[in-house]
Amino acid sequence: MFTHSALLLTLCVVHLLAPFSALPFEQKGFWDFQMDGDIGELMKMMQDEEEGSAVEDIPPTEPVCPFSCHCHLRVVQCSDLGLTAVPYDLPTDTRLLDLQNNYITELRENDFKGLSNLYALVLNNNQISRVHPRAFMPLQRMQKLYFSHNYLTAIPKNLPLSLVELRIHDNRIRKVAEGAFAGLGNMNCIEMGRNPLQNSAFEPGAFRGLTLSYLRISEARLTGVPTDLPDSLRELHLDHNQIQAIEMMDLSRYRNLYRLGLGFNHIRMIEDGSLYYLPDLRELHLENNQLNSIPSGLSNMKYLQVVYLHSNNITHVGVNDFCPVGFEMKRTYYSAISLFSNPINLWEVQPNTFRCVTDRLAVQFGNYRK
Repeated sequence: MFTHSALLLTLCVVHLLAPFSALPFEQKGFWDFQMDGDIGELMKMMQDEEEGSAVEDIPPTEPVCPFSCHCHLRVVQCSDLGLTAVPYDLPTDTRLLDLQNNYITELRENDFKGLSNLYALVLNNNQISRVHPRAFMPLQRMQKLYFSHNYLTAIPKNLPLSLVELRIHDNRIRKVAEGAFAGLGNMNCIEMGRNPLQNSAFEPGAFRGLTLSYLRISEARLTGVPTDLPDSLRELHLDHNQIQAIEMMDLSRYRNLYRLGLGFNHIRMIEDGSLYYLPDLRELHLENNQLNSIPSGLSNMKYLQVVYLHSNNITHVGVNDFCPVGFEMKRTYYSAISLFSNPINLWEVQPNTFRCVTDRLAVQFGNYRK
């Protein structure tokens, strides 16, 4: 079990720059999960709601809190208690239910009965392998479901239609069936990394109907870019897989991407023209691969501002690899280019190679050691 820590609630609505804007792109870490708050912030939000409501003449009755749990401002915290099942008699006005770091093995049909106002459910770090098909039926308003570090082998059935964010990282899911997310038109973010997912694991239509902005399938067993993911994606993270090449049409479906993560793969080749389909891309991660040269097409990407290419086998940087010949064609400057841990002879790099970079410190060469 993991040690108890403050729960971080996450929101996947990414603040993206409009295509016509020339403001600098806000660079975030590759492992940034877009976290925007914690329990304290959610509790403050609830408190504000209470203070903004009409004054009642009769104080409300305090709901009974399950034994050993902590209840405050509609937050029920039952983490790290050694629980083997969801507690009974949960307060019906609960908005956040924290059950992480326990020994729960299954979710039963009536475990969440009466919790129609629940906003977020945290089940991380349990041993859940079975979910009753009707377990989530009462949760008509739930928007956030955190189900990481469990023993699930499939996407749970009948997820709430109100769901906006699903984190199901580090389970045992091997297949995503057609219609697995049927009806989830509000879903914005799915994190499903560290599952033994191969390219064949996604049945045709597995993501049908979704308008996702954020998808992470990292630390899986992918050997190529999946071809049937939602075309609405703004962020796609496929790091720590076994991808060996990016072919011409691999990215043609994902024209709305602002951030693409392909680091820590086995990529040797990116076919010429592959990046043409990503006209609005702001951030590209290709670190820790096996590239021998700078991918072609970077200089034609008007809004690209962050490129990670460190820890490859790149030996040469051409004068026009990053910046276009016509300066007016580049709408935004680069704010970060990483090239360290590559066998590049620095004295061979032309002085004006990085003429479209905000600052000389934005380019990182470092020292190469074989």
